[in-house]
Amino acid sequence: MLDHKVLLFAAVAGLSSLASIGSASAQVVQGEEHCVVNVMPSDVLNVRSRNSASSKIVTTLRYGQCGVIVVAECRGSWCPIEDGHNAGWVHSRFISMVSPAMYCVAGVSAGYVLNLRAYPSARSRVGTELPRNECDIAFLPYSTGDWRKVRVSGYEGWVNRSCLSGQ
Repeated sequence: MLDHKVLLFAAVAGLSSLASIGSASAQVVQGEEHCVVNVMPSDVLNVRSRNSASSKIVTTLRYGQCGVIVVAECRGSWCPIEDGHNAGWVHSRFISMVSPAMYCVAGVSAGYVLNLRAYPSARSRVGTELPRNECDIAFLPYSTGDWRKVRVSGYEGWVNRSCLSGQ
């Protein structure tokens, strides 16, 4: 199954943040965690009661929200999801899979750490510091230039891609 995840993630790895660059191509996999993409940061994704744009709105999800699980096979372009609180249907264009947590900090010299930043900029606020031996880093489906949005040890933030393994 890991090889399947890695191959599927390869298609997601080059996605751009909607807020930064433009829209992303969604990659949807049953049973996996997804994030909300292709929604303007000031807008929300409607979760519907059925697989139709005209069905009742059950709840909404904000741009960039992760933890959305596709719980069964999609029907056409509509996928059944749960977010830990609600269940419903979303159009597959608006969700994209999170990578498996298999990346590590690499290319950081002895005595230094990798800064996990709030935004994709070396001038952005540091949320936490990742030690040289930190692993279990998952890519979220957002990137801009050399920056990747990641999740590690309960934190989410931006790191320079050159400082992670698996290039």
